[in-house]
Amino acid sequence: MNTRLPLLLLFAGLGLAGCAAFKSAPSGPVTDENAGIAEPQVQQIDPGAARPPDAARTADEFDTTSDAQKTEAQNAPSGAERALGKTIASLGSPSEAGFWLKTPLINANGPGRVVYSQTGKSVQVTLVPLPGPDTAGSQLSLAAFRVIGAPLTALPEVQVFAAQPD
Repeated sequence: MNTRLPLLLLFAGLGLAGCAAFKSAPSGPVTDENAGIAEPQVQQIDPGAARPPDAARTADEFDTTSDAQKTEAQNAPSGAERALGKTIASLGSPSEAGFWLKTPLINANGPGRVVYSQTGKSVQVTLVPLPGPDTAGSQLSLAAFRVIGAPLTALPEVQVFAAQPD
């Protein structure tokens, strides 16, 4: 089986989900009247992360984190932390680089950690609020998915921890 097929299907599904946002976009060749339309800006959750190239098509191309960044993200946090609960994580936008979890379990951005019990691996992430009830699912970055060893097409259940302020 082609290993790119699941990623292709995933990205195609993500693309179809966002089609409504492009209904008013001009179609046909670029002319002077529609040449000045700005492309949507990708939110940079992790300012230290490199943005994937526009031509990225595979998980390796989208995941711009270095081996050193992955190793650092796997290190145990230095301070105290509190358990926020478990959540089902889907793959977040691969165009948003870095280590992050968008989740309804928090109300403000902050440092945290995600643990995937299937592999026993954890990764430090930036926790980002996601509107919805605490029982709603979360979105985990591509880099974080890869560090914890979760299949990209899966919906893994992860334990979420928030760093305690000093």
